[in-house]
Amino acid sequence: VELVESGGGVVQTGGSVKLSCVMSGMVLRAYEVSWHRQAAGKQRELVASITLFGTPTYADFVKGRFTISRDNDNDAAYLQMDTLKPEDTGVYYCRARRGGEEFWGQGTQVTVSS
Repeated sequence: VELVESGGGVVQTGGSVKLSCVMSGMVLRAYEVSWHRQAAGKQRELVASITLFGTPTYADFVKGRFTISRDNDNDAAYLQMDTLKPEDTGVYYCRARRGGEEFWGQGTQVTVSS
């Protein structure tokens, strides 16, 4: 089973990036999906999550700027990131969870330049 994130890069303040998470070996549609991030020297934190049925939740610091979604037909999940700020810089990880079972991707770097 593998989770692979993509879409990171360098973007200017106020810009947008869309991250993708694709699962192989299992069907992502059977898992709750969440995005987490980790800035240098800081702990990993939850950014957003989405249930099997598509109900999203967001951390306060991204509400109104980020949108999480999923495409169950293609076993993929996304994180649309708008109005980016320098403090959004970090490695973004996708996680798939079902009960006590969870999988993490390797992460993708997002750097927001001021």
